[in-house]
Amino acid sequence: MIECCLQTGLDKDRGLQEQLREVLVTSILSGRFIKDESLPSCRSLSDQLNISRNTVSLVYEGLCADGYLISRPRSGYYIAPQYDPDYLGQDTPVEVTCENLSAPNWDKLLKNSPSQFLTIHKPSNWMKFTYPFIYGQPDANLFPMDKWREAARKITSNMRPHDWLLDRIDQDDTELIHQLRNHVLPKRGIIAQPSEILITLGTQNALSLVSQLLFSEQTAIGVESPVYLEAVNTFKLQTQRIYPHSIDSQGMQLNEFSNQCEYFYVTPSHQAPTGVCMSNARRQQLLQHAIEHDQIILEDDFDSDTNIEQHPRPALKAHDQSGRVIYMSSLSKAFSPGLRLGYIVAPAELIDELRALRRLNYRHPPTYIQYQLAYFLSQGYYESFLRHYRENSAYRWSLLKNALDKYLPTCRYTQTRATAFWIEAPKEINCETLAWRAAHKSILIEPGRNYFLEDEAPSNYFRLGFHAIAPEAIEPGIALLAQVMQHLQQRPVNE
Repeated sequence: MIECCLQTGLDKDRGLQEQLREVLVTSILSGRFIKDESLPSCRSLSDQLNISRNTVSLVYEGLCADGYLISRPRSGYYIAPQYDPDYLGQDTPVEVTCENLSAPNWDKLLKNSPSQFLTIHKPSNWMKFTYPFIYGQPDANLFPMDKWREAARKITSNMRPHDWLLDRIDQDDTELIHQLRNHVLPKRGIIAQPSEILITLGTQNALSLVSQLLFSEQTAIGVESPVYLEAVNTFKLQTQRIYPHSIDSQGMQLNEFSNQCEYFYVTPSHQAPTGVCMSNARRQQLLQHAIEHDQIILEDDFDSDTNIEQHPRPALKAHDQSGRVIYMSSLSKAFSPGLRLGYIVAPAELIDELRALRRLNYRHPPTYIQYQLAYFLSQGYYESFLRHYRENSAYRWSLLKNALDKYLPTCRYTQTRATAFWIEAPKEINCETLAWRAAHKSILIEPGRNYFLEDEAPSNYFRLGFHAIAPEAIEPGIALLAQVMQHLQQRPVNE
């Protein structure tokens, strides 16, 4: 019998069978067990791990059923022949003989270097901060896990066809398209035919598909500044002709470069990152300018489902009479960003080409997730979740607003009810320094300098999200941030 010490590090929040099976499968695949020697008996392993013999027996039997182990009566359990360490390693490595072996020079081979693009860095361990005012991460406790599980049970039921198992080539789930047309898009004032909708892996993927299809090295794009930086980075893979347009209280302002642009990228609902809502006058001006100069508008309605304004304006696409607006949005930003589902609404001839391009990239988004979300929408669970989400967001927004007014009265912010606060600190505050010092107090904020495209970018802006932080931590977090800022203002100039 093999004598071994299995290090499971049992997690009380996970099933014992699940953890033991995971360890045993890893040990089998790594060749840890010796052929023709029985594994530890159920009694021996249960004593070693301080778990029941029945648990060990069930795991062993499951591994036998799946072909990892074989059972020999009155002898015990053994690894299956195909997992024999000698069998697994029987292939001899290929030997290459060359006098001048050298690795490829990837710097010369790379046509682009996306890792060098400027971006907004967020710590991977953000959840360990006491006061994570980080944007883009939802409160996982709000996720309707019971309803989501019900949707999974329904679509995998034997009473239903399992079409989601099939390769759809380039097609989307018709029921999800139906739900979008009838329950999602009308809320934004958009009427679209099925041929005018394409499902994507989120808005970022939509931007990538559109830019791959429509942009060349000579394409000129007008963008907002400050701007959603990952959109600009996506565009830079195709072109460097990107012209910033400043933002005021009414949204993006046209400038001397506007006539040169072939495309405009805008976030009119709540400008990212400032939260400014584009006024009706500016919307009309932009649409008219696009018609007169034969331009296309890329509308990123990233917070279409998370908008907590009492009377949100319709999408820019809703006013598009000439087919010049390509509309992009997310189906999972509020619900669960990890699902990575979004969509594009555009003229049918453009959707046809985008569908073909998507097929070449990854065929289609996972059909199982499309089916599950379609069911979730059809039962009204999604809309119910959004009502609760918006109420919770409005409550958090008020908490943060009141805390800012109380503890940081010298700071200014956009008054719209956006899903984050864009803060203008006093001019003497360098918000990159502020963020660094705040992090030492377990406060996570996002400095705003990198959102600007101009050479002379201001350094006294930062962004505060309010979904990842516990509501009860918002006020004490801002109070502590105020102390950090006050210390920066009081320090000597040459410090």
